[in-house]
Amino acid sequence: MTVAGLMKQFQVVGRKAPTGDVPNPEAYRMIIFAPNAVIAKSKFWYYMHQFRKMKKTTGEILDVVEIVEKNNRIVKNYGIWLRYSSRSGTHNMYREFRDVSLTAAVSQLYDEMAGRHRTRPRSIQIIRTSIVATKDLKRVNGMQFAKANVKFPLPHRVASAKRGQKALSGRTFTTVRPTTFFG
Repeated sequence: MTVAGLMKQFQVVGRKAPTGDVPNPEAYRMIIFAPNAVIAKSKFWYYMHQFRKMKKTTGEILDVVEIVEKNNRIVKNYGIWLRYSSRSGTHNMYREFRDVSLTAAVSQLYDEMAGRHRTRPRSIQIIRTSIVATKDLKRVNGMQFAKANVKFPLPHRVASAKRGQKALSGRTFTTVRPTTFFG
């Protein structure tokens, strides 16, 4: 999550403004990760200026649509190829994340890049994303959770039977310390 919030996935379609010589110019479509549609349009013009020498003043946006994943209840492995600018130069990188949606994995990416590399969101450019099969994982951190028999033991926990009850229905204080080991 960046300062602006969780990342969303947008499809932005734009083209050069029609002129008398070219009444129907070629349209360009880009998939962009941004917190909102305004920033997605801004990033679109940033990339179009780099790739096609087209600016906002000489072009027009035809469509901006947020892309929402249909099934975000299953945990998947995502591979993200990116380019970022650091204090020493520009670097290419590949990272893997486990999450239920691509937008959540990209939000994890921005958080991790800020924490590990002190990278600002404006200096991160996502090149490509894909769903990675378990057998194709390259990073050890993703492999340890992708096994079939992963267990998450809870050795020390407080009995939470009173959480759903009203405040005055039971004793609030007790003279016995709670037992947290149930193994």
